[in-house]
Amino acid sequence: MDTIFKGDVNTARGRMLAWVDALFIDHAVFRLIWSNLVTVVPGRLYRCNHPTPQRLARLKQRYGITTVINLRGQAKNGSDALSREAARELGLAFHDMSLESRGAPQVDRILRLHAIYRDLPGPAVMHCKSGADRAGLAAGLCVLFEGGTAAQALAHLSLRYGHIRQAKTGILDAFFLRYQREGEGKKPFLQWVQEDYDVEALRRDFHANGLASFINDWVLAHE
Repeated sequence: MDTIFKGDVNTARGRMLAWVDALFIDHAVFRLIWSNLVTVVPGRLYRCNHPTPQRLARLKQRYGITTVINLRGQAKNGSDALSREAARELGLAFHDMSLESRGAPQVDRILRLHAIYRDLPGPAVMHCKSGADRAGLAAGLCVLFEGGTAAQALAHLSLRYGHIRQAKTGILDAFFLRYQREGEGKKPFLQWVQEDYDVEALRRDFHANGLASFINDWVLAHE
């Protein structure tokens, strides 16, 4: 079961279903005490797991957050509905910037994230579900947008955040390693992405460990 939420938070029953769905089906019960929050670019960008409305309010108060970047896309579940409502009530800009956790990063999405990041009106927080894979990819991309190194980008994909590079999600590590090997020191990152990055070659060359993928997908239930 993916969701029991029916798309309405404007009624008492709808709000109750949204919270039940968020807490127990989308696993937000764990996120009540665990945020996976870390600074990506000081004063400008932070990453975390899917924030509750209360955490969004605290992020705005503590860090001056003006923007939410939702790396899950339109999930249409309770967590999604509650965070969108909270962003509206807090006056935060909201961007749907869907990324894949088990697929080779796509050129158009990299460029779209860059456009969002470039035009931020103030500090932003970006999130996926657990803050492990897509948040790590996006954080690494933003590090490279800022002129950082592939090694610095890869640091955002680690077990410290719950990322398992031996699983299918390791294709994200392989992406940064490919840039490190093929483009770093030769071309700016975005130029390499547009001119040299071969999505199909990355898909073809990457091979995940089956046991690690089972643990990541079914035991930890990462998206």
